[in-house]
Amino acid sequence: MESWEARTGWTFLTNHARVLVMISRNHDVRLRELAATCGLTDRAVQAIVRDLEKAGYLTHTREGRRNHYRVTPGTLFRHPAEGEHQVAGLLELLAGPDRQGQEPADSPGREGGPEKQAITRPAVPVSPGRKA
Repeated sequence: MESWEARTGWTFLTNHARVLVMISRNHDVRLRELAATCGLTDRAVQAIVRDLEKAGYLTHTREGRRNHYRVTPGTLFRHPAEGEHQVAGLLELLAGPDRQGQEPADSPGREGGPEKQAITRPAVPVSPGRKA
């Protein structure tokens, strides 16, 4: 597998999405840990968390010397092309259904069970001579 530096300069997820996914995996994560995991500076992560809170995707409460984060349920993507979809679907896909403090996809509090939330993947053409 090639190293991070050997790859191209772009990724599919923005830093905001990456930070939100990491917080959805661990609601008590420290900003310093987020920065190290996401490859960002502490200050950049602070700004991203502030953006996410201001936009309503995230809240936090102070518990002693630590922050406890909560991803706001029901929030929608910001861009009009995805605006009708909830961010929770992406978080579940990337962070997994067993996130700390979050309901799994088939819990009674959510519309539809796993059968209604199946993810379909587009067919990927296979080049001649390559195995599928």
